[in-house]
Amino acid sequence: MAKTAKTNTATLPAGCPAAGNAPTRRSFLKWSGVAAGGTALVASTTNLGMPGSGPKAAAEGLADADKTVWSACTVNCGSRCPLRLQVKDGTVVRVLPDNTGDDSLGSQRVRSCVRGRSIRHRIYNPDRLKKPLRRKAGTKRGDGQWEEISWDEALSEIATKMEGIKEEYGNEAFYINYGTGVLGSTMACSWPPNETAFARLMNTWGGYLDHYGDYSTNQITQAYPYFYGDWVAGNSLDDAENAQLQVMFGNNPLETRMSGGGLTFVTQQTKKASDVRTIIVDPRYSDTTVGIADEWVALRPGTDAALVAGLIHVMLQEDLHDQDFLDTHCVGFDEDHMPDGAPENASYRSYVEGKGTDGTEKTPEWAADITGVPATHIRSLAREIAGAKPCAITQGWGPQRHANGEDASRSIFLLAAVTGNIGKVGGGTGAREGGVGLPIVKTFNTSLTNTDSNKIISSFSWLDAIDHGDQMDTFNAGVLEKPEPGVRAGKVPVDDEGNPTNIKLDVPIKMVWNYGSNSLVNQTGDNNASVEILQDESKAELIVTCDIQMTVSARYSDYVLPGTSTSEENDIHPGENATPMAYGIISSQAIDPLYECRTVFDICGGLAEHLGVSDQYYDGKDREDWLRDAVKATQAEDPDIPDYEDWKEMGLFRKNAGSVISLQEFRDDPEANPLSTPSGKIEIYSDRLARMAEKWTFDDFRPELVGDKLNPLPEYTDTWEGVLDSRESEKYPLQLIGHHYKQRTHSSYGNVDWMQEAHHQTAWINPIDAQERGISNDDDVFLYNDRGTVMIGARVTERIAPGVVSLPQGAWYTPQPSSEITPPPGANPEMPVDTGGNTNTLTSLHPSPLAKGNAVHTAIVQLVKA
Repeated sequence: MAKTAKTNTATLPAGCPAAGNAPTRRSFLKWSGVAAGGTALVASTTNLGMPGSGPKAAAEGLADADKTVWSACTVNCGSRCPLRLQVKDGTVVRVLPDNTGDDSLGSQRVRSCVRGRSIRHRIYNPDRLKKPLRRKAGTKRGDGQWEEISWDEALSEIATKMEGIKEEYGNEAFYINYGTGVLGSTMACSWPPNETAFARLMNTWGGYLDHYGDYSTNQITQAYPYFYGDWVAGNSLDDAENAQLQVMFGNNPLETRMSGGGLTFVTQQTKKASDVRTIIVDPRYSDTTVGIADEWVALRPGTDAALVAGLIHVMLQEDLHDQDFLDTHCVGFDEDHMPDGAPENASYRSYVEGKGTDGTEKTPEWAADITGVPATHIRSLAREIAGAKPCAITQGWGPQRHANGEDASRSIFLLAAVTGNIGKVGGGTGAREGGVGLPIVKTFNTSLTNTDSNKIISSFSWLDAIDHGDQMDTFNAGVLEKPEPGVRAGKVPVDDEGNPTNIKLDVPIKMVWNYGSNSLVNQTGDNNASVEILQDESKAELIVTCDIQMTVSARYSDYVLPGTSTSEENDIHPGENATPMAYGIISSQAIDPLYECRTVFDICGGLAEHLGVSDQYYDGKDREDWLRDAVKATQAEDPDIPDYEDWKEMGLFRKNAGSVISLQEFRDDPEANPLSTPSGKIEIYSDRLARMAEKWTFDDFRPELVGDKLNPLPEYTDTWEGVLDSRESEKYPLQLIGHHYKQRTHSSYGNVDWMQEAHHQTAWINPIDAQERGISNDDDVFLYNDRGTVMIGARVTERIAPGVVSLPQGAWYTPQPSSEITPPPGANPEMPVDTGGNTNTLTSLHPSPLAKGNAVHTAIVQLVKA
């Protein structure tokens, strides 16, 4: 379909005053749905972190280099970018981009971003670990007091302590911590836990306590089973060229999927080719909004489900919804299509029309009061979304990272169903965009299974399991029954009758293995509370970190083991998020391991020898034998895959695997292609959640927090420290969120000098809120709440909604005693002041209700001038 050309200028909602005439925040908001203030912002793709073209000599590097080898950046940005490392005299001297492929979707070059191009500054970083370290006796974790020891001492002592823990507590006391710093590797993989070298070791020695979910997607992962039956991706973003309209809820690929291995190139090229009109719903005017959006809808954090309810109210009033699709493919939208035994007026239509238990009609005015989006704008959005045939609806993972994130996710799925866009070319499921990849079979990582108990906990619940693990069960903390191998972990914690299982931990976690992870402290919630738990040696008795640098988390360990970087080892790196192109990289060792660093394969092998299980661990193969084995097994899945040696020489293998159109077969014939829900259909009303809501209790350890509930419908639920709390609080009137940042990937690259110079850590604040507080751009400010205090520079910008502060996630936690920096009045004087600007100094360890996921976008704070 022909599309009218238009300028790519994103617009703010009408009626918003310019910053220079800004009223007070409270008079401006009036909580009647007035949205973010400011003049229209002109879109530009300048300075989004992508390297530009340069002289050919710069691209080809040094003519007299000793060798140029293929390597990769393997941190968890969703991309896997190839890097060509030039080596001279045993040192990496230049980092070059991919020089294969072209500029066409499906065969595109995989250009690394500025982070990957600065990887030499990670390899040779001043924080690089050199020798095994043991915390000095009599000092606390985090004191930074270490002594260098030999590898034999380190492995012998760790193995001896492990044997003692196993004898007293059993294998349930061993835990592999969540961490994705080396997610993009095969032999050096840091997550999921069952694919790590330490998991293989533990599987030869009795097993370990597993975890389900991940910090990125806990809530949406657990929402899927109760709507679609299992994980269902959206259509790939290149398919948006077939849409009349693209709507992205909290989806920001130009920052979260930066580089040629991600979706920056795909989204930009799709926009360029089709000029598909794009609306982005987000509290922050992200770089994706800058680069491809035509309109920005600035809603308040955690209110997506309220916005969706307001949109659907308009569609019902004006008969704009797809009733035929709802009748044939869905359960629970209206009273005529409810499961047997459901209460009267329990359908979603009844909820929207005010006939449900809360008795409130979900009008645009009701939604406006909660979301900050004007009612007139909600009406026009509803008409535009319903009228676009088809409409590509996707969501990022920001909306679900809230205390009500499971229902926020389901509400966006629901919008795709109500508008009949599921299973269509140019449409979508309302989920995160799908993608294609190579089916790498990780034989080393998965050829042994976990032989411990049938228990599994949420990836975010591990600190609770250290603190009070023997008091945790299904009902209050999400201890679940472990699924069969090959089934998505923690899929459905219910029996065949839809009733929750009740699994209980017998012992707390006593040993934590932390590899390629900064999630002991820094990347988990509430840094100060995390430190307090970890410093109590009567709880976790042994903490071992293996990494390449002295990270924040390494500080809070008993032993620190120096690992190798990608440049010091061979590996396979499956590519992601370049759809329609599937690709993978085989990296070659560029330099000898620095200092006394060892690969994690060798480190775990050394532990296996001390524990007497080395024969099972190695199974007669060295590291590269396992890589060859993985390629051979993968060729059985995909005959296009080249032989190991050929692939290693070419570095990057790519193929055009086509677009992803999710649930197309289900749409065409739902009877022949049922979903894995109990009904076989999309379950807008979940009978299983209704039954679970009758039995589940919530966190007995933090009873003061409210808003935890299981909803059979994807309703809007106000939560602890949500939008209404901030509205009513004199003490903490601002909502705090975090956002992904070009300076680093989560915390990786956070200590690289080049990246620190290019992108400073600042707190984003709207001019209205800044003016109330006498704050100008670049002023030092304090952000604080009951959990902690941060001191950081302010970025005063119209790119954040009023009443909201965004502090980019992943900065390295740098606590300074309150005796050195006096906290502001109102802040806790006993807490240190974090001068690194880490978001999780201010976030909570309180999990979401269903997934027990990290609700770290749910927090309220005060901000004052320093």
